[in-house]
Parts: sequence; structure tokens; C-alpha cells
Amino acid sequence: MPNDKIRSAPRGILLSMEVIYIDELFLMNLAADYVIVLASARVCGTALHRWRYALSALVGAIYASAAVLPGCAFLTGAVPKAACGAAMAAVAFAGAQKPLRCAVTFFAVAAAFGGAVWASSMLSGAPIVSGMYIPLSFKVLALSFAVCYAAVSLVFRRAVKSAQREILTVGAVFQGRSAVFRALRDTGNGLYDPVSGREVLVVSPAAAEALLPEGCSLMLRDADPVRAVEALGTVPELRGRFRLIPYSAVGVESGLLPAFTPDLLTVDGRGQRDVMIAVSPALAGTDEYEAVF
Repeated sequence: MPNDKIRSAPRGILLSMEVIYIDELFLMNLAADYVIVLASARVCGTALHRWRYALSALVGAIYASAAVLPGCAFLTGAVPKAACGAAMAAVAFAGAQKPLRCAVTFFAVAAAFGGAVWASSMLSGAPIVSGMYIPLSFKVLALSFAVCYAAVSLVFRRAVKSAQREILTVGAVFQGRSAVFRALRDTGNGLYDPVSGREVLVVSPAAAEALLPEGCSLMLRDADPVRAVEALGTVPELRGRFRLIPYSAVGVESGLLPAFTPDLLTVDGRGQRDVMIAVSPALAGTDEYEAVF
């Protein structure tokens, strides 16, 4: 009996004789939207800002929950859906280098994920309520997203490979001077200071110049690291601040880099401790990044 169904589901909403549990709907959309935004960011190879993606997913989850409430059927129209998608893209990618490209990718990935879920609903025989809600289990949704993400990764293989190289925004302060630059998070970079055990951020001479007194440009670009540290040590402000750190790389069995400890260093807005900055003349920098972390 319909009345029995209503009484057995007090936390749900009866719509077209179907019970929708708002909490489940909200959580499913929150998780799904976060995955969609994160996948879009990885496909585009942009710097990852997970708190923005979480906020964007929250916008989508609130919209999806509101759309099934009594009297809110107008939210299921094409215009409200597009407006919600635009709002989610704006929240997630407002700080990206190419926000329009990220937004277009977001809509494409969302359509692909939506198609995967729709196909899963047809195979499982699950009904679609009010054009918004497909009562699938978390397992079915997870499988749909996994398959779709694999397909997107295959299609955009080159972009996804580039996206694995996460670009971070690094800020540094040294003796009253500050600089902000982009750093490539290289998972293969294991450089550290053997004396203190600190992690080392390698920057190009051009990036380091903003942190040092005028006239240090030629010293930083000196191919001889020992001579570079000695020259930098003659600058009163830098006396005792620079020292040499050993490193090895492809084609370089044993080398040295001049390095110093900044007064403050932040990565994507978060303060970092025990990090040194080394200057490498071989790192010329690119349009994408000026440092390697």
C-alpha cells in the first residue's frame, strides 16, 4: 500500500510514487561531482586546488537535492542545469591558468560520466525519477565512474600524463624580499640536504633573483657552484646564508648546487617547514614552471 511506503520512509520525499532519500541523494552527488571536477582538472593538467573542487561539488549536491523538492521541478530544466554547471566550473577553475578550457572540459567529462550512469541505470533496470535522480547503489556508481574515468584517461592519454606533473604555486620570503613562482611537483625528485635532512626546492636563477639583492644575477648563473657560493658570500646580506648541496641526475653522477634557507615558504598557500631552496643554472624554466619540487 502506498501509505505503508510513506510511513516506512519518514526521511524521504514521495515523488511519482518513488521515495527519495535526501541524505543519500546529497552524499551521492557530492561524491560524484567531486570526482567529475577532479577528473576534469587532471585531464587539463592544471594545478590542483582540492578545496575549490570540494566547494564546487557542494554547489552541485545542494542543487541536485533542491531539484527534487516539491515545487522545485523548474530546476530540472536545461537553463537551471546549465547555470548550475557554470557556477560549479567558476568555483572550481576561477584560479586556473586557462579557466575556459577547464570549464569546457568539465562539461564534457560531466556528460561522459552522466552517460555512464544512465547506461548503468538502463542495464540495472533502475527508474529515473523527475529526470534528476537515478536510485543506484554506491557500488554501481563507483563502477560507472571507474570505467568512465578509465575511458577519459585513454582518450586524453597525453593530457592525463602531463596532469600527473602537478604544478604548485610556491611563495618564498627571504630577508624582506618575496617572490611567487610555479613549481613542478616531480615525484622522481628526491633531493634533500644531507646535513639537515631538509627537502630541497630547485629554482631557476631567474626565479631566485627576486629574493636576492641586486647584482647577484651573474653570481647565480655561474656554472661553477663553488665559485658562485664564494661570490655570494661577499655580499654582506648573504654572508653565511649560502652553502653547497650535493646532487645526482641523469648524466651527472655527482654535482653541487648553491642553496639557502628561506625565512618563509608556502606551497599552495600552506606554510612549509624545513625546506631549502637550491639554484640550478641548468634549470632555465618554462612557461609552465620555474622550479622543481
